[in-house]
Amino acid sequence: MTKSVALLDYGSGNLHSAQRALARVGAQVEVTSDFDTALAADGLVVPGVGAYAACMAGLLEVRGERIIGRRLAGGRPVLGICVGMQILFARGVEFGVETEGCGEWPGTVGRLPAPVLPHMGWNTVAAPPQSVLFAGLDDATRFYFVHSYAAQTWDLPDSDLLAPPKLTWAEHGGPFLAAVENGPLSATQFHPEKSGDAGAVLLQNWVNSL
Repeated sequence: MTKSVALLDYGSGNLHSAQRALARVGAQVEVTSDFDTALAADGLVVPGVGAYAACMAGLLEVRGERIIGRRLAGGRPVLGICVGMQILFARGVEFGVETEGCGEWPGTVGRLPAPVLPHMGWNTVAAPPQSVLFAGLDDATRFYFVHSYAAQTWDLPDSDLLAPPKLTWAEHGGPFLAAVENGPLSATQFHPEKSGDAGAVLLQNWVNSL
């Protein structure tokens, strides 16, 4: 059965390439800012390009934080991409300005401690065993990044009731989170829709999990 995916349009995402990439792997994609449509889809993708504060402002305008929260409360899958991953954390700090995020995960997104920014281009990642997103991809696989900020620590305490999240790390001036798989909530700091065949495999894995 074809899976329906809502691509959340809140004025801050790379919508067309993401739409094409998801359609390429067989999803029925609808670009939408409608609350009910975004809730009803089998999967929700939250893209994000630009500044953390601007993305959060756009997200709040379409009640995106409530859509994400409602979906997760019902165990319904959400995938964040790039700044769409960053805004899932509690806060972001850019140019000394702190902005409150969605708070699905604790922690702060901050500037990478690298001599050259942005981190732009292809990089490998270190995915954990049993990853769903990275199934079928080896350690030499490269993904496309373009960012200067990222989550550099994982601050969510372990739980005796829930399976531990699967964390994928990458390096640019130091380690940062390249992807997280946490129950129905997944996210990538890189752009799978710009990562060629490797990104298509990852998106196919996510769509297959819906």
